Amino acid sequence: MAKQLTMPKLGLTMKSGRIVKWYKSENDPVNKGDKLYSVETDKLTNDIESTESGVLLKIIADVGDTVPCLEPVCIIGEVNEDISQLLTIEENEKIEVKDEKTETKTLEVKDTKKDAGGRIKISPAAKKLAIENDVDFSKVMGAGPNGRIILDDIEKFIENRNKIKITPAAQKMAEKYSIDPSEINKDDRIRKEDILKFRMEKNLIDSANPIEERASMTGMRKIIAERMSDSWNISPAVTFDIRVDITKLKEIREQLKKTVNITYTDLIVRIVSKVLLDFPLLNSTVDGEEIILRNYVNMGVAVALKEGLLVPVVKYSNIKGLEQISAEIKELSYKAKNNQLTTDEITGGTFTISNIGMFGVESFSPIINQPEVGILGINAIAETPVVENGNIVIRPLMNLSLTADHRVVDGAVAAQFLSKLKEYIENPALLLL
Repeated sequence: MAKQLTMPKLGLTMKSGRIVKWYKSENDPVNKGDKLYSVETDKLTNDIESTESGVLLKIIADVGDTVPCLEPVCIIGEVNEDISQLLTIEENEKIEVKDEKTETKTLEVKDTKKDAGGRIKISPAAKKLAIENDVDFSKVMGAGPNGRIILDDIEKFIENRNKIKITPAAQKMAEKYSIDPSEINKDDRIRKEDILKFRMEKNLIDSANPIEERASMTGMRKIIAERMSDSWNISPAVTFDIRVDITKLKEIREQLKKTVNITYTDLIVRIVSKVLLDFPLLNSTVDGEEIILRNYVNMGVAVALKEGLLVPVVKYSNIKGLEQISAEIKELSYKAKNNQLTTDEITGGTFTISNIGMFGVESFSPIINQPEVGILGINAIAETPVVENGNIVIRPLMNLSLTADHRVVDGAVAAQFLSKLKEYIENPALLLL
C-alpha cells in the first residue's frame, strides 16, 4: 500500500527543511534504509533514508522547496499503484504551478538576445530596418524581453547615429579601426583624439576580458545573511576592545601541552564561562519586554567553513573542566567540517566566542548571534614592547573585542566584564579559587 513520506523533525528547534538533492528519481526502486534525499536545516545538510521499500511513485517536494516538518515530500508504493487519494488538491495545484514555471523558464531561454547557436535575437521588423540602414545590430542594446532587439531599438540607434557630429579626420580614423562613432558618448564634435581614446579603452576591455558571474546563495549562506541582517536590525550593538597580557596563560598552555593539546580558545572558553556567571546580563536573552537570566553557560564557538560560519555549542561549559571543554570543541569542530553536526549541537547557545587571531587580525566588531546579547572576538597575539618598573620588556599581548547588546548591557557592565576577564586571563591561577 502506497505511503506518504514526510519531512522528519531532526531537532527540537527544527520547523522546516529545504530539499537540496534527490538521490532517487520517480519510478526508481527504493529499499528501506536507502538514501532518498538531502535536506538542509538551520545551516546543516542531512541525508534522509527511506523508511519504506517499494517504488518512488511521486516526488511531491522538488529541489529548492522548503517543507514544514511532518508535511509530505514523496510517495512510495507498488508499481502502477493508484495514489490519487494521497495527492491533495493543494499538492495538485503545486504541481500545476511547477509546470507553469517550467514552461516560463523554457520561453525565457528561447527569448534571450542570443539563441543556442549564438545568433542575435532580433524581431523581423527590427532586422529588416537594421539591414536597410547598414546597422550592426550586434552592438545595439535590446529593450525587449530578456534583451531582445525590437524595432524601436533600431530606430533610436539610427536617430542617434544621424545626430553625431564628427570631424572628417575622425571619421576616417573611425572607419580605419572599424569603430562606430555612435558608441562614443560625447555632446560636442568627435575628434581624432576621441577615436584614439575609445580605441585604447576598447582594447583594454578586450585584453581584460571582464566576466561577471551570478551564483545563487547556498541555503547556509541565505540563513547566515538573514540572521546577520536580523542581528544588525534587532540589537543596538556596541563593541568594546581591551588588551590583555597572556604571558601566564601561555605558560600554562605550554605546561599542559605535555599532557593534552590545549588551545587558547579552550582556555578562554573556560575562563569566560566562569566570569559570565558574575555578569548574568551578558549571558541573557531579550524576550519581548522580559530578560531571561541564567545560572548556566552554553558557550558557542564559531567554526569557519568554506560555505560559511557554524557555531556549535558546548553545553553547560561553566561546570566542565578544561580537558573536557577542549575535547568537546575539537569534536564539534570536526563534525562541523564534515557536515555531521545535529541541529541540537548548534542551538541553545547563551554566549559566543569567535577566534580569528590565527589570521593576524588585531581588532574587529563581531556580530551578535541572536538571540544572545554578547559575543567575544579573540584577536592575534603580538609580541609587544611594554614598560615595567622603568624597563622595556617584550610581552605577548592579545586584543579582545566584546560586542554587546546595548538594550540590556550598559557600557559600564561591559567594561566591568572585560576588566574581570583581563584579571583572570593575566592571573589564571584565580580559576583554582
